[in-house]
Amino acid sequence: MSKVAVVFWSGTGNTEAMANKVADGAKAAGAEVQVLTPETFDAAKMDEFDAVAFGCPAMGAEELEETEFAPMFEACESKLSGKKIALFGSYGWGDGEWMRLWEETCKNAGAVLACESVMANETPDAEAEAACEALGKALA
Repeated sequence: MSKVAVVFWSGTGNTEAMANKVADGAKAAGAEVQVLTPETFDAAKMDEFDAVAFGCPAMGAEELEETEFAPMFEACESKLSGKKIALFGSYGWGDGEWMRLWEETCKNAGAVLACESVMANETPDAEAEAACEALGKALA
């Protein structure tokens, strides 16, 4: 049984809803899942999991949330090499540039992206929820 961490930050609840769907998908595929926030996850925990889903909405000028999520993620970057990960998040403006930059950062760090990242415009619709469940299954 694989161990999957779903680590997210959410300001409005949209990314949290996505995180719960990712967890549902991973559990349905037989994984042991922990849903965590930046306060309860750090680089030392990366080694405890076979795969990690990171979720963060676009903030400001299409960037990761900079007070809690970005510092935690930056600390984890050194542990991404060879690690199976997936990315998800919501946005309210722009065209997804934050996700493309985040994917590039992960690839440059040697991460193995398990599947296409999932973005939801505002509240995740049924299509985004299904994509989140598929993302969770891909990590499991």
